[in-house]
Amino acid sequence: MNLHTTATALLLGASLLIIGCAGTGSKQESAENGYHKQKVVYHINDSAVAGVALRNVQNHINAVGAGNAEIVVVTHGKGIDFLLEDWKDSAGKSHGDMVQDLANQGVKFNVCRNTLNGRMLDENAVNMNAVIVPSGVATVGELQLRGYVYIKP
Repeated sequence: MNLHTTATALLLGASLLIIGCAGTGSKQESAENGYHKQKVVYHINDSAVAGVALRNVQNHINAVGAGNAEIVVVTHGKGIDFLLEDWKDSAGKSHGDMVQDLANQGVKFNVCRNTLNGRMLDENAVNMNAVIVPSGVATVGELQLRGYVYIKP
């Protein structure tokens, strides 16, 4: 293969790549607000940031629209605490109402079974809006493999 043939092949390949990339971007139309449909996993491993994280989730929904957001909050370690019944933060505030409001908007909450077992906590202590998953960190990884964008508040 001579230099001219190689250069032509490279230019043709680059052109096809650019055309292909431009085409894939236009397949997904944006909503009226300019945002596309989003699949997002919020990862919480410390309940000290739970209030901020939950406000981030609500702000996310407010920005993209409830119909454009598929959000899963995955918790493990100390991050499960705000999803335990009777839990209160350092100011004596529960996040139960906010969790309920977000669940009503379609947000899913996951609690790590490994954490429950390791801390010898009964699964009946978990907020009724949460689903217990075998492993919080494995669930985060699985969701990312399924196309969810990772956010760590």
